Amino acid sequence: MGPDAIPRQGPLGMRGAVLLSLVAAGGISLGYLGVAMSDLTPSSGGIETAWKFLSRAASPAFVSEARFVPVDAPPLIMIALDAAWNTLLTGAAAMGLSLVMGLVLGFAASSAWWRNPGVDGGTGLDGALRHSVAPAICAASRLLIILMRSIHELMWAVLFLAAIGLNNLAAVIAIAIPYAGTLAKIFSELIDEAPRESADSLRSLGASGVQTYCVALLPRALPDLVAYAFYRFECVLRSSAILGFFGFPTLGLYIRQSFNATNYGEVWTFLYALFALVILADTWSGAVRKRVLA
Repeated sequence: MGPDAIPRQGPLGMRGAVLLSLVAAGGISLGYLGVAMSDLTPSSGGIETAWKFLSRAASPAFVSEARFVPVDAPPLIMIALDAAWNTLLTGAAAMGLSLVMGLVLGFAASSAWWRNPGVDGGTGLDGALRHSVAPAICAASRLLIILMRSIHELMWAVLFLAAIGLNNLAAVIAIAIPYAGTLAKIFSELIDEAPRESADSLRSLGASGVQTYCVALLPRALPDLVAYAFYRFECVLRSSAILGFFGFPTLGLYIRQSFNATNYGEVWTFLYALFALVILADTWSGAVRKRVLA
């Protein structure tokens, strides 16, 4: 084969081979776990329950379907709106906390503030920082990020429920920790992948790594950081609702209570409230992203 010859690839190509390998691995895993399509066949009682639930999608409840309703109980719509508001507040508080932690850890886990292959390592304090202290900080931050996002918010909720009890602070922290880890990972990668032309120019003029990071790299990556943060906010709302299944006063709490009582019309009322909340957040964040990315 000559030096200019192009190696021939198989009919699938590299991407096709990877995709085929993933499908094969999935099939082997299903066989190892003993999963069969027959397991998807519901019992007669399950089909009846599913039909009762799905049939109420077109007729959600507007008044409580409970057998006994206290005289001073608020209307069902007001309960749904209050639960949606609590869901929004919990998600917003968790997102605010996770953003602060994500920005700090994203900075520490990024190599852009201390590593610059095109510039000499330097001497003195800057050189010592870049050769010893900074890599250790970066590695420790990345390890912490892996730990934070490896544990799901439901597990964090269980831990904080046992530690500080059923309160809003436990819900906020349980959501904020894994989301902060995810934000920090993505933020650090976006900043490290930002165009470096202006950063190299500043470094060649004698700017420090931190100065280059704040002036040249962070502003270039900021639109992508904002866009991703808004996307995660939509996910935070869903996580906030799910934590209601643990007893927090979000939409998930009322969905679980209504479903356990077989009040399926109420379940759909709360589900539609969650749908509306996510749609509103998506519409608002989409408008903001267009302005930021314009």
